[in-house]
Amino acid sequence: MTTPARGSGGAAGPRGPLARLVPERGPQRTLAGATFVNAFGSGMFMSSSALYFTRVVHLPMSQVAFGLFAGAAVGLIAGILGGRIADRRGARETQIAVMLAGAVFMGCFLLVDAFWSFVLISVLTGVVFAADKSSRAPLVRGFGGEDPARFRAYLRAGTNLGISLGALVAGVAIQLDTAPAYLSLVGGRALAFIGCALALLWLPRLVPVEAPPLSSRWEALRDRPYLAATVLNCLMSLHFAVPTFLLPLWIVEHTQSPRWMVSGVLVLNTVLVITLQVAVSKNVGDPAAAGSRMRWAGGAVAAGLLLMMAAGSLSTWAGAALLLAATAVYTLGELWHAAAAMEYSFGLAAPHAQGQYSGVFGLGGGVAEALAPAVLGTLALGLGRPGWFLLAAVFLVVGFASRPLIAWAVRTAPRPRTYEGPVA
Repeated sequence: MTTPARGSGGAAGPRGPLARLVPERGPQRTLAGATFVNAFGSGMFMSSSALYFTRVVHLPMSQVAFGLFAGAAVGLIAGILGGRIADRRGARETQIAVMLAGAVFMGCFLLVDAFWSFVLISVLTGVVFAADKSSRAPLVRGFGGEDPARFRAYLRAGTNLGISLGALVAGVAIQLDTAPAYLSLVGGRALAFIGCALALLWLPRLVPVEAPPLSSRWEALRDRPYLAATVLNCLMSLHFAVPTFLLPLWIVEHTQSPRWMVSGVLVLNTVLVITLQVAVSKNVGDPAAAGSRMRWAGGAVAAGLLLMMAAGSLSTWAGAALLLAATAVYTLGELWHAAAAMEYSFGLAAPHAQGQYSGVFGLGGGVAEALAPAVLGTLALGLGRPGWFLLAAVFLVVGFASRPLIAWAVRTAPRPRTYEGPVA
């Protein structure tokens, strides 16, 4: 973690409904703005990258999948290193460097014309994406102010809004389906990196927190409570592929609902996340509260999955109505899980090594992201009803086990904990 060279507080923010979407003036709003710009570019690229590489660069889908996987795999490890550099050298400076590197590497995608050059740039951008998350974490902690959970919720809501708007822009280019349109999206992603770097220049510098005398060089990898939280979050994070992978396939292939319901449930999920994340994250300020939210999350995700399953045996409009209800219930679970995960990631981390710890936490999330399609597809789509029940049971068990397991890990840790606040 780092501490501000100048005060991280700011003037009072806006009143009324806008206060739910915009954080305090000063460093918090600056960091939120930079995060939004970066997320907007990410939404453009994520939604169109596969089409760009197949339709413009003319690479086979198998090669595209391999290159993207290689970048993600290397990035998982690079995130820990990027976080450590941010802890020791300065988070603001590291973030700016990462953004500028992202702009350069993304620009290189415009020049790719062969498989191996594509793999090389994919690996480099994978490093950037992972280092972005872990090096930003000390900034989030340093400028969190008196209510860090609320600020982190602002950032997640802004990130989702940025990704959604970026995806809408990408949709226009995809509809045009021309090389210039796809090239403009890749160029736009590079410009978003630059815009984020410029915004970060307005942040005050954070002075790195000095590490305790006997602290380990890679202590996050030896921190039992934090590793326990990382594993639990990894298991719970499998559900993040439900609205983007499992539900679309379920609606189209296993229900009588109209195909446009795929867009309908995604829009509902996105709107609820953007509008409710701040409110749902209220009072999640210690690992004990995070454990309670994980329990709620497990129950809501399990209930949402069973309602989605039930929609498969109903008529067209009854099934559509149940799918909307299921998505709303599931999204509550997603929101509670996000609030708990952010508290675990920051509340259980050593203050002087927030970036490194966040890199480890991100490693668990990355593993879940890679495994989720196979796990969800095999169980829910492959096994049918028994698979749905098994998935629901997994999330329910993980949710209910989180609080006691984290409390046990803290009690049996070989050294005193560094976070503040009760666990049980």
